[in-house]
Amino acid sequence: MLEVVYGQTKNPMVTNQLVELIEGFNVDGTLYIGYPVLSSADESIFVEALLVCDQFGLVVFAVGNGAGQPPNDEFWDRVQEKQDTLYFAMQTNLGRHLALRHRRDLAIPINVISFFPDNLQVPAGRDLVVAGPGNLSAVLGNSEQFDAQYQRPLNAALQRVTTIKPSKKRAKLTRGDSRGAIMREIEREIANLDQWQKRAAIETPIGPQRIRGLAGSGKTVVLALKAAYLHAQNPDWNIALTFHTRSLYQQLTDLVRRFSFEHSNDEPNWDRLKIIHAWGSASKPGAYAQMAESIGVPPRNYLYAKTTYGMNEAFHGICRELLSATKGRSVEPIYDAVLIDEAQDLPWSFFHLVYDFTNDPKRLIWAYDELQNLSDTSMPPLEDLFGKDSTGRPRIQLANTAGEPRQDITLPVCYRNTPWALTLAHSLGFGIYRDGGLVQLFDDPGLWSEIGYTVLDGSPDPGEQVSLKRSESSYPAYFATHLNRGDAIRCQKLDDENHQAETVAAEIQRNLTEDELEPDDILIILPNVLTAKRRAAVVMNALAQRGIRSHIAGVSTSADEIFAKGSVALANIYRAKGNEAPMVYVLNSQYCVGGHELIKVRNILFTAITRSRAWVRLYGVGADMEELIAEVEAVRTHDYKLDFTVPTGAELARMRMIHRERTASERAKIDRVQKTLQEFVEAVEAGDMAIESLPPEMREALKRFFRSEGANDA
Repeated sequence: MLEVVYGQTKNPMVTNQLVELIEGFNVDGTLYIGYPVLSSADESIFVEALLVCDQFGLVVFAVGNGAGQPPNDEFWDRVQEKQDTLYFAMQTNLGRHLALRHRRDLAIPINVISFFPDNLQVPAGRDLVVAGPGNLSAVLGNSEQFDAQYQRPLNAALQRVTTIKPSKKRAKLTRGDSRGAIMREIEREIANLDQWQKRAAIETPIGPQRIRGLAGSGKTVVLALKAAYLHAQNPDWNIALTFHTRSLYQQLTDLVRRFSFEHSNDEPNWDRLKIIHAWGSASKPGAYAQMAESIGVPPRNYLYAKTTYGMNEAFHGICRELLSATKGRSVEPIYDAVLIDEAQDLPWSFFHLVYDFTNDPKRLIWAYDELQNLSDTSMPPLEDLFGKDSTGRPRIQLANTAGEPRQDITLPVCYRNTPWALTLAHSLGFGIYRDGGLVQLFDDPGLWSEIGYTVLDGSPDPGEQVSLKRSESSYPAYFATHLNRGDAIRCQKLDDENHQAETVAAEIQRNLTEDELEPDDILIILPNVLTAKRRAAVVMNALAQRGIRSHIAGVSTSADEIFAKGSVALANIYRAKGNEAPMVYVLNSQYCVGGHELIKVRNILFTAITRSRAWVRLYGVGADMEELIAEVEAVRTHDYKLDFTVPTGAELARMRMIHRERTASERAKIDRVQKTLQEFVEAVEAGDMAIESLPPEMREALKRFFRSEGANDA
């Protein structure tokens, strides 16, 4: 079957004719339109069409409109020059890849064909391959093919993902079975974009595009590749790649730089392609500040925003202010394209602004986690996210039309997390095996299949019993090949925080010596943001006593980076978000087990576990940790299946009310009530007070309440 991937094209009519003809030849392979962009010593060279298939090999097309009547020598000279340029550019680019060489020669024959909408006759003496609608099949039949062993490395080279491979060589490995050796093999496996990632990275509609997928499905890599591709195709465009988590600066900058070198053999023009935080800081202004300053409005700082709107609504509040400031005035767009990562974490007011400040045809590309918060799984509707026009219609509409780049793409495979870790994260996040019952769940039963689960038994409909397991198509085979699921997840209760720190330090020392991991392969996550810095000091001290360097991301290093060479990173959950590491330690995991805001803390636990690319270690102290261990063991006992009764709509609403995140005043009220109840219980138990001494109406109210709770528990 032929897969057609639509990038940007400068000659859509003739290109579409070429596509229709090749689709009729019943070939297996990929036809790229407007891709790749090849670099030479002097310029970037655009490939109008590229075919990779078993039947015809590698074919580079130069697409033209025709010659007029009759074609003269000047015309054929231009055709010759174009073919030669494409041939040498492709040869140079492929020749950089050792896997595509045979001794001194390139192992891939390069076929270059000029395609025209008319059937042209090449003059005698011209060494040219030219095709039209009448003879394309015959011309392709004369193409040289490549050996099947080069199919995979050729695709990797063409898709620009050889650069995704970590720059670290892992050259000091001495054992083939160490964790470091396992990671080397896994990293080698991630050499090709899958069919969904390939389309998402290359296909560029004239207008908006949405990219959805689970955490770890490759959205960030896809956006970085797309940004570099757009920049290479359109060097005069002002392009912004923006995001929510500041520590993504490091990852995004590195990816875009490497992809840009693949396209143009040079650094990006950072004045035109800006990697910019959605909000920014005083030292590094973000997209919000750029938009505000472009209309002469002083941007608000974090202190003002938090004081005025509260911590959770701070960014939304100042974006609404800026929206109000744009009313009634003409806004001059400052962007030609905007790519937004972590869209689920940004408010609708920011999307309204980005729409207003982007040139037509509104090239807005946003990527978000399909399961952003475990109980709130969907982005706002398009009309809320971008607003409506004067007629009441959504300003942004999406449609996937045959023969055109898709505007709505889903990435269904999770490459970051093992199926066992992701199942555990969902189980703990939802509270599937929690003694007190479910904490949260999403409303749409169909979402289970979208996030990679298959129904083994029952039904995911409300009120029904269901058994779910991750489908084999939702994760790559290398996890089962290289990892042991018993070792992939470990959970342990320790005596106290000092014992926890000593245990983790000893484990990390073993990781760095016996396991042959490197310091930046390891991430320590502290779930409680308020106490993270203080508790990190205990762990860092234990590491230092073993001669292991460490740092607190955003505190002892730049806020824009999370990992540092030769040092183990410690981070609170918000710094860790959006990043990943082979080995993840989650400390004080008991923080995520109980309390009044179970949805918040269970989401934190879900996010922490899903930072891991291979191994997860959950440590904690106290009775709550025993509850967590019981839940983890239940997942193992159920063979990494999720077995539960799906709640009804009314039950879901009650969960969300009980376990929701509270305001400061609500938390204070709950603390007062708890203290009063504790004093009451202690007084009754001590004999200082009798229940009968309570007013009759209060006793009756308590009886009704406990009868109701008893019925619910039963």
